[in-house]
Amino acid sequence: MDIPRLPVSSSSSEHSDVAGQRTADPAEAGPPAIAEAAPAVTAAEATRPPTGARKTRRLLYVTLPGCWGALIAGCLSFTPSLLPRGGIVQGLIWGITSAIGYGLGVLAAWIWRAFADRDPRRPRHRSWPIFFISAAILVAVSFGVGQYWQYEIRKLMGVTDYSVPLVIASPFVAALTFCLILLIGRGLRGLYRWAANLLNRWIGRRAAHAVGWILVAGLAYLAVTGLLLQGFVNVMNSAYSVRDTTTAEGVHQPTTGLRSGGPGSLIPWNTLGYQGRNFIGKGPTVADIEKFTGQPAMEPIRAYAGLASAPDAEARAALAVRDLQREGGFQRKNLLVVTTTGSGWVDPALVDTFEYLSGGDAATVAIQYSYLPSWISYLVDQSKAREAGRALFDAVYGAWAQLPQGQRPRLFVAGESLGSFGGEAAFSGENSLANLTNGALFAGPPNFNTLFREFTDHRDPGSPEVQPVYQDGQIVRFASDPSTDIPPAGQPWAGSRVLYMMHPSDPIVWWSPHLIFSEPDWISEPPGQDVLGGMFWMPFVTFWQVTADLPFATGVPGGHGHKYTSEYVDGWNAVMRPAGITPQDLTDLRTIIASDD
Repeated sequence: MDIPRLPVSSSSSEHSDVAGQRTADPAEAGPPAIAEAAPAVTAAEATRPPTGARKTRRLLYVTLPGCWGALIAGCLSFTPSLLPRGGIVQGLIWGITSAIGYGLGVLAAWIWRAFADRDPRRPRHRSWPIFFISAAILVAVSFGVGQYWQYEIRKLMGVTDYSVPLVIASPFVAALTFCLILLIGRGLRGLYRWAANLLNRWIGRRAAHAVGWILVAGLAYLAVTGLLLQGFVNVMNSAYSVRDTTTAEGVHQPTTGLRSGGPGSLIPWNTLGYQGRNFIGKGPTVADIEKFTGQPAMEPIRAYAGLASAPDAEARAALAVRDLQREGGFQRKNLLVVTTTGSGWVDPALVDTFEYLSGGDAATVAIQYSYLPSWISYLVDQSKAREAGRALFDAVYGAWAQLPQGQRPRLFVAGESLGSFGGEAAFSGENSLANLTNGALFAGPPNFNTLFREFTDHRDPGSPEVQPVYQDGQIVRFASDPSTDIPPAGQPWAGSRVLYMMHPSDPIVWWSPHLIFSEPDWISEPPGQDVLGGMFWMPFVTFWQVTADLPFATGVPGGHGHKYTSEYVDGWNAVMRPAGITPQDLTDLRTIIASDD
């Protein structure tokens, strides 16, 4: 909450303007004495800026406590987070955290005056010079150290992109961001004051102020969640629904009946959606698989239903399963149920690896539940992902369970990011996963995943959150790099295997609203292999830093952030346990999958 304060300029006339004092108008002069004084008053008024300029100055006015808060928070914004930042991103983080610091500084000053029972006072003569000198030194040091930290993070991840002009532009981006947030805050304060004054005509002053705050807070909430967010989602939904009718260059309708949209398919090609056609129209050929295995291979089966294929998730799941049955998917040795991410995307590395390691004796089924890209679906389509994951697995399992026990394919479940959230939805826990499937592979699980959080929160004592051990690894295990030993080493891992792959630098895995007020274990523990040791938790600041990492989570080399590629080779090898696969085979397949990315 902003409060009455002194301007940066210490002139008494500006102070009077800010305080809202009125000056006599000669046109309103009454008695002679007042009329005689009118020329002097008029001369004083003539030196004052116009009313509009005074209003603008009040809007951009800052307080000394707020500036100290902004300075401290802004310097802290240079501390490292999970991913390397460009100049524009750093400027945005700098501006946002400075605005947060400004608000906290104003609030702290208000609380101090409340306990001291005094009104605001004019800053001492040297207060502002001391602040500006301190700001110049602290910002220069923080900026320099911040650039060093960013260099170290880029080196950890092998990132070579670095734009000096954008780094130079970051202070200007920060200033614009800070001013915009400050103006929005003061606009809300002005609205509150207007509402309180209006209400004060009918109710008491204290009640008017309380109701005014409630009204403004409610209107702001509705504007953000209702008008802005929902409007943005509607616009994006319209835009991506149009894109969903297009087909990527180089993708063609299949000529085989072993894929949805091909000859004899129950699902028309033009209903699969953009990502569905990508999934169906790509993938390793029989020749590709035979070249890798050195043995005769089968053509993999893929079934997919898009949003236009059926009216709801259950209908799409039932249609996809019927097409899978038509293709002969239940007669293959390995059957994979994939929950897609956002717009219906299926990670090619996930499915391609599964098909290579099975020698092509595999079938994969998936359905679309949204037009929106993954990062928007992450915010607004979580329930749709859960519904789609549960509906698809239930439909597949229902058909699978009707087969004679000796003729059932091995049943696997997989999903990346929001797909792992949907993939978990059909299961109640680790025993459910083990009893209903032959294995599961989840990559980059969001922090809000129900089972992921349950397994992580109840991990064995002494195991770190970045790579936890759950119940001695009997069913569920976690790996930051599955090419190495998956802990706990030496412990039996019989029966169905469930593996979570999560990079220490993946913001999707670690982002949570709890970062605002509480320090997570993964920050207080020794850092992961691609996280800078200098990262530490700060209230508010760390939350915004990790939030800013989210849109760029896949903009890093494979093996870091939210980019999972060749990790699927060792992940599927651990879960599927294919026969006859040598370490050299795994090395060759990692190269194949990485080159296809």
